[in-house]
Amino acid sequence: MKHYSEIITIDPQVRFGKPCIRGMRISVYDVLSWYASGMTEDEILEDFPELTKDDLLAVLAFAADREHRVKVA
Repeated sequence: MKHYSEIITIDPQVRFGKPCIRGMRISVYDVLSWYASGMTEDEILEDFPELTKDDLLAVLAFAADREHRVKVA
């Protein structure tokens, strides 16, 4: 898999600068919400054929890295 930084993009002109997949209007939050609602990887890929398995893995890697960087006060 590519490093998530090659897949997750942040562009102020797309979704108000939220982290998105390859410049599309599908955000990291969207994908995480689908997983949280119980959708499987196969269901997500079926519903959104423009996404790839690497895209989904990049979302998880991005979220894990972001969580790792959270500081506890």
